[in-house]
This record gives sequence, C-alpha cells and structure tokens, in this order.
Amino acid sequence: MDKFDAIRIFIAVVDLGGFAKAARKLRYSPTAVTRAIAELEKELGVGLLTRTTRSVSTTERGAIYVERCRRLLADIDESERVTRGEGAAPRGELRVTAPVMFGRLHVLPIIEELLNTHHNLTVRLILSDRTADLVDEGIDVAVRIGKLDESGLVATLLASVQTVLVASPSYLAQFGRPKTIDDLRTHQLIEFEAIGATNDWKFGARGEKSVRIKPRLSVNSAAAAIAAAEHGFGITRAISYQVRESIARGSLELVLAHIASRKMPVHLVYPANRRGSANVVAFAEIARRQIKRAFAA
Repeated sequence: MDKFDAIRIFIAVVDLGGFAKAARKLRYSPTAVTRAIAELEKELGVGLLTRTTRSVSTTERGAIYVERCRRLLADIDESERVTRGEGAAPRGELRVTAPVMFGRLHVLPIIEELLNTHHNLTVRLILSDRTADLVDEGIDVAVRIGKLDESGLVATLLASVQTVLVASPSYLAQFGRPKTIDDLRTHQLIEFEAIGATNDWKFGARGEKSVRIKPRLSVNSAAAAIAAAEHGFGITRAISYQVRESIARGSLELVLAHIASRKMPVHLVYPANRRGSANVVAFAEIARRQIKRAFAA
C-alpha cells in the first residue's frame, strides 16, 4: 500500500477511534486497515496505537506521529490546491502560539476575525510564555516579544512595546516613590521571571543602565505579578501593554517613568516553508491591521 494512503488510514483510525469505523469511512476492508497500521509500526519500529476490546488510542510516540502526519498531509493538499489555482482561501488547521497575556488581549481578536471570515479554517491557539520551537512542534505562526534568537524564521515587525515599573497608589503612599533606580533596592519588588533571565533590571534605550534587585516575590505569570502589585505588595516590572488597563483605571501607577525603559519589538514569525501558506497569509494580514490599530491608540 502507498505510504501516504497508510498515513491517511492511521489518521482516520485515531480520529474515529477504531479500525472498523476507519475501514467503513475510507471504503477499505478491515484487514487492509489492520495491515496498513502494522506496516507503519514495523517500518517505524515503534507502536503507534494501544488497542483494547473497546477502544483504540495513540501511544506517546503515536500522538507525536499523528500530529506530524496531519501537518504533512495538509502541506501536500495545500500544494496541490496552489498548483491547481485553488489556494486563495484558507482552510484546514492553523496552529498559532503567543505569550499568555498578549495572546488573550491581542491574538484572540485576530483569530475571531479570521474564523468569522474563513469558515473552512480551524485554529489551535497555544498560549505560553515559553518560546516554542515552531518546526519541532508543528506550529505555523508565532508572536514573539523581544529579541529574536531563532534562525531560519521569517519575521515581520508588528509593533514595539517597552518595559515599565508600576505600583499601586496604596503602596506608594505607604512606602514612598523611588526617585532613582538605586532606590529600588530599598523597596519590596515583584519579579515576573519571563521578562529576564536574571535579577538585573535594565533601563535605558539599550539597557545600558541596570540595578541588581532582590525580589521578595518571584512568579512565572504576568497576571500574578500585576495582581500582587495591585494588592499593594510592591513594585513590579511589566511590559507596557500588560498594565495599560490597570493604569487607565487607577489601580496601578507608573514608577520612574522619567527614566527611559527598554523598547522591545513585537514580531510575527513563521518557518520559511510556511511563507506561501494561505492560512498564514490571512492571519498575518489581520494581525498587521489589528496590532497597528491597537498600539497606535
């Protein structure tokens, strides 16, 4: 049996949860379906499926393989549509990743417009402050904030943000407002670990000024750091978009605003082999328009 036919059978078995159901849908005999899976497992040297009398599920290796196979077949189908002149309309699945808070505030509205416009498209949004490997994890497009370290990715600048220091009015009333970056050493500080790998808080357009801080609270969530600051626990460092709403409603105030803070680019990035993807192109067009509008305000 052709390798791609075997892969399609494997995906159908996983999606439908059984050999017999896959056989009926694809119009193969149950024996042919069983043989195709066995040949795949033999060729790969690993078990792909766990079989019981009532169900079929993927092994750990099988779960990885099925996602890669979906991406492979999607790429082939898209290439065929483009060759036939049918590639204008996005369809299939688009996998997107973004930082947690930026994704909630700015990427979800992009996806809502994308799904409302393109009804044959589905999206999987992965929100994480961890930098994912787009190729290894089968992700089509990502939003990155800060310096880009990866090579081999296509990058489009969407906007720029900056790091800021904030505290609640109640904290500042009780402990006073720092006037220099050195004054931070005498204050209660909240550190959001994802902004920097060390406890050196950098200032200046290029980060040329810094102060070594000893945080009383370290968290791996921007939302947690901001909530702690709003509750009066101390001063935290955040990215400007993360605290815009809190500043507007008065629950947080800028600290040391007269000292230039580091600017950070916001890029849209994707693997070079996704450059011609109708899904990625559609997402990028909406992202450029919406992000430009949001950050011009």
